[in-house]
Formats: sequence, structure tokens, C-alpha cells
Amino acid sequence: MRLLYTLTLAAGLFLSACSGNDAKLPIYGDREAVEKTVDGKVVIDTAYHTIPAFSFLNQDSVLITDKNFDNKIYIANFFFTHCPSICPTMQRNLLKVYEKYKGDQRIAFLSHSIDFKYDHPYILKAYANKLGVTNDQWQFVNGSKADIYGIANDYLVFAKEDSNVPGGYDHQGYLVIVDKEKRIRGAYDGTDSEQVDKLLKDLEILFNEYK
Repeated sequence: MRLLYTLTLAAGLFLSACSGNDAKLPIYGDREAVEKTVDGKVVIDTAYHTIPAFSFLNQDSVLITDKNFDNKIYIANFFFTHCPSICPTMQRNLLKVYEKYKGDQRIAFLSHSIDFKYDHPYILKAYANKLGVTNDQWQFVNGSKADIYGIANDYLVFAKEDSNVPGGYDHQGYLVIVDKEKRIRGAYDGTDSEQVDKLLKDLEILFNEYK
């Protein structure tokens, strides 16, 4: 599974490396051909993998759904507040992106806790405050085990409970770009500063797609 994600990431980064005003990011995930009727004619279109509807409780004990991200590009990731390994670096790197676009209504941030047992709203709130998040542009959410791990699969991110690893949870540190149509447009190693720089460049490419 890890190899599959690595190969997919490498392919996506290669495709997004093109330059020029017509540059576009790849679209990740499965796709299928579908028939549509346009002006009385049957045409073949492509249906892409999208993030499904979801509902989670945030750091303010407010229900956050996919509708909160309508008509926005957003960056999603998976973490837990007492993570002793990759999370601190990943979240500090994502904070740099947040600070660059703070107040920019085109973009939002969504961090899913995979610790469904401990990361209650007040824990997430303290974590967000300590990290330096000062507005509702970046949401920190949690939910049931089934819902959190189910949505991780939809983001194509590996996450599971594992008592054999430090902290009790195993997961990938990807920062996933989702476009306004809820399609995955990029995945970047949040612990790698060069990958985060690439994310910043690719965000600008995606912004230009919507001009």
C-alpha cells in the first residue's frame, strides 16, 4: 500500500511540473467514463474520484461538514495531538502555508485527528491555540473510528490504530490539496520542506485554473 501511494505521488509531481499559463495539476484517484446527454446528443465524459459528504465535530464543538468547503480549495491532513513522530513537523510546515494565505477566502485547511479516543474538542482547541491558529480558516476535527478512517481512505491516505508504533497510531504525513469540485489535485510529504515548497507552487497553479 505504501508503495502504491509513493508511486502515485511521484507520478502526480511529475505531471504537475509543467510550466506556463496553461499548466494544470493532475487529478488523483479512480476515474470512469460516463455517458451524458448534452443538447440532445449522448457524449462520453469522465467522472473523477471526489471526497464524499462528511460531518465531524471541530475544536469549538461545532459540526463541520463538506458544505463548509464548498467553492473553496482546501488542504487536508491526518494527525493526532500527542503524536511523537511526524505530526509536529508536518503541522509546523502546514502552519507556514496557513500563515501565507491567512485571511484568503479562496483556501481553507482541515486537519483530521485519527485519535478518536483522546482528541476531544477542548484538546483540539488547545492544540490549535498552541500551534498559532487564530481564525476559523483552519479546522481541527474528530469523529468516530469508522468515519475518520473511512474518510482517510477517500483522501488516499493511510491511517490506522496500531499499538506497536509510537503513540499508538500509524499514518502518513501527506498534505492533500482538494479543489472546488472536491477532487484530489496533489499530495505532498508534510515533513519535507522541499515538498511543502512544491505544494505552495502548485497552489498558485490551481488558483490560476479558477481565474
